[in-house]
Order: sequence, then C-alpha cells, then structure tokens
Amino acid sequence: MKQIFINIPVNDLEKSVQFFLALGFTINPLFTDEHQKCMIWSDVIYLMLQSKQFFGSYINKPFTDTQKYQSISHTLPVESIQRVNDMIEHGVKFGGKETVPALQEGFMYLRSIEDVDGYVWGIMYLDLDQFKALKRK
Repeated sequence: MKQIFINIPVNDLEKSVQFFLALGFTINPLFTDEHQKCMIWSDVIYLMLQSKQFFGSYINKPFTDTQKYQSISHTLPVESIQRVNDMIEHGVKFGGKETVPALQEGFMYLRSIEDVDGYVWGIMYLDLDQFKALKRK
C-alpha cells in the first residue's frame, strides 16, 4: 500500500500532539518515541511531529520561522461542513489560530488554521458531485 509520512519539526511535542488530537488525529505508538510522535489522519496519511533537535539531526538546513514566513500548507478533506467547523473550533481551543477568512463556494467550504508552530492546515468539505457537475458545463 502507498502511504505518506509528513515530517514536521515542532517546538513542543506535547503541545503539538494535543493540537492534532483535538483536530481528530490519533497516535500511532509504533512510530512514536521521545523524539517524535506519529499522528494518524487516515490509513495512508501519517504526520510525524518531530522535535527540532531530532529533525535537525538529519536535515542540515536552518529552520524557517513559520510564525513570520509562509511555508507549505496541507488540506484535510472531511465529510461535512459541520466537521470543518468542529475541527477549527477544537483546534483554536488547543492553541491554533484562524488567520484566514472562510472560503465558501457552492461546491466547497474551506477554513484554515495555523497549528501551534505556525503551519497552515486547510480543513475542507467538498461536494464532489456538485463540483463534477460544474466541470461538465
């Protein structure tokens, strides 16, 4: 099976874990130790939260200050608009910041949140049938 492991350097592992648990991720103990925590989004998407010390031990480049500079963003699709709203509300309670207004298009509802380290996560509901109908026109 094809899988993706997204490695992200974080300042405080436990704060980051609590934030992603609030969004609905779960912990995978198999790939978790004192330097990194493996968070599961789906059967194929794993988020590796890594201490900056550990991350820096194998990638020899300076860290980007994600509080000041834009870095990559990720979008997590969910099953409903209510789920989007719930995730954003929970994320804000655990240190996240909603810094971009919601985007509402007929076929898509998207809200974005910065995690505790400043990485941007889009939470999106997409009505695929409605989107496909628009593409056919």
